[in-house]
Amino acid sequence: MPEPLLLIPGLMCTAALFEPQVSAFSDTRQVVVADHAGAHDMPAIAGQILETAPERFALAGLSMGVYLALEIMSLAPDRVTRLALLDGKARPDTPDELAARNALLEMADDGRYLNITYDILLFRLVAAGRSLEPDLRDTIVQMATDTGIAVFRRQMAAIINRRSYLAELRNIACPTLVLTGQLDEITPPECAQEMAGHIPHARLELIPGCGHLSTLEAPDAVNAAMKTWLET
Repeated sequence: MPEPLLLIPGLMCTAALFEPQVSAFSDTRQVVVADHAGAHDMPAIAGQILETAPERFALAGLSMGVYLALEIMSLAPDRVTRLALLDGKARPDTPDELAARNALLEMADDGRYLNITYDILLFRLVAAGRSLEPDLRDTIVQMATDTGIAVFRRQMAAIINRRSYLAELRNIACPTLVLTGQLDEITPPECAQEMAGHIPHARLELIPGCGHLSTLEAPDAVNAAMKTWLET
């Protein structure tokens, strides 16, 4: 059987983020969705993921999952057979991005946790107009609800305090897919282009008409790209 596939979700996301991928690939390989809810910093979360991960695995992360995938590449590169970085970036946040993250934490502290999703993120996580699609909207809201405020705070602390991974990209030697939606407002295509430009022999895929949550917005296109990546 091919190597297992380990998937790492993004901020305020659960295994539902990868439901189309689990469905597509679990017939031919073990597919595991990582738990990234239990610590306040990237090395600790990555270490916890590695404790329960298969011995060797293909690794894919989306958004916050990209930071954790890159942390795992730093901690245990020999365990990763291939790498997929979906809708993420290797750089740390700009001052404006940090201010926006702290504003979301303030909303949570003021008792407006779900307003973060309803009023702000829902309209940035997916391409314009798609936040009105009931199935997609309901999945995003349910993931935020299932995540909860305590985990949200831990995830935000890990994201805010992460280091830059840009200089480490050149050390990645396994087959690598870098993919993002062309309409991604949170980590725009230039973030993917930068990562792909620093990783030797990386393959870059930009998904037309798609925002930040590519695995849910364009599952057929993402699954096709991942199938090629897994079989190369």
